Amino acid sequence: MFKDFANVWTIVGLARDLKRDTLLAMRVAGERVVFFRDAGGQACALIDRCPHRGVALSLGRVEKGVIECPFHGWRFDGAGRNCHVPWNPDAKRENLSAVALPARESGGLLWLYTGVDPIEEPSPSQTFMEPQGVSLCAQSVVWKAHWTRVMENMLDSPHLPFVHRSTIGRDLSKHVGAGRLEMTFEPEPYGGRICASVDGAPRAGNMDYRFPNVMELFIDPPGKTFRLMVACIPEDEQTTRLWLLTMRSFARAPLLDFAFRWMNRRIAREDQAIVESSLPAEVPPPAEEASVRTDAPTLAFRKIYRDRLLGSSVSAPRRHEADAP
Repeated sequence: MFKDFANVWTIVGLARDLKRDTLLAMRVAGERVVFFRDAGGQACALIDRCPHRGVALSLGRVEKGVIECPFHGWRFDGAGRNCHVPWNPDAKRENLSAVALPARESGGLLWLYTGVDPIEEPSPSQTFMEPQGVSLCAQSVVWKAHWTRVMENMLDSPHLPFVHRSTIGRDLSKHVGAGRLEMTFEPEPYGGRICASVDGAPRAGNMDYRFPNVMELFIDPPGKTFRLMVACIPEDEQTTRLWLLTMRSFARAPLLDFAFRWMNRRIAREDQAIVESSLPAEVPPPAEEASVRTDAPTLAFRKIYRDRLLGSSVSAPRRHEADAP
């Protein structure tokens, strides 16, 4: 399970969007996952597949913290334990469990662990550990591209004056052909800090790469907070869900969320066709593509991906023999 994206914590959404007695379904690295809240209100996640006949549990319902399969009414709690098998009071329910995955709420975010036994807890940036006095605005877009190409795009500044010449790259376009752009990647425990300068003058808008799949951009105006976070969530080998979150300490009226979502969608659309055209679909070894000095951040990401994620997977749990006469 979770090929090339195993045993990591990934953001999947805002914790507040997971309501009681509702189901939230998504695909992560080739696996169907369903989220819900247990009887105590804690976020839970199961592989979205009933162990009986393989149907999507997310098509069923959740009531009092227990999810009911839509096909034959089997019920499972947040730990995947089978709580009820209709018509079969003698069923060995301990052998008929669903597959549970670790889920957490931290920093106002909903997290999934792409494995079964995390050795660490999720680590949101300090920005999201102290969110008082700010507004959060989230949205998703889906690209037909491998998540590594999408992640590289998020960490790449040199493309801004070309792809985004009428939006966020307008200012940088003045320096194209005249200045020397420097890009640095400083390793950090969480991933790395990316900084840019033109002819030695630091540029505003530093960004963090947060392992495995998050970019956080710091755009803070004087005396204010304005951050953009993008999580590049692999749905499968051909599809990535970009989860975009803005945090702002100004213009906090909910009605203004529309404007921020509109701008994020516009910027994402400027990138989409270009990233989707990349061949090969997955980022190749560095030697297989031409690179230059200003590619330092994306080359750093490629090394991290190949060293820590490529080839990773989780073994599917073994099924007990059928509980049948």
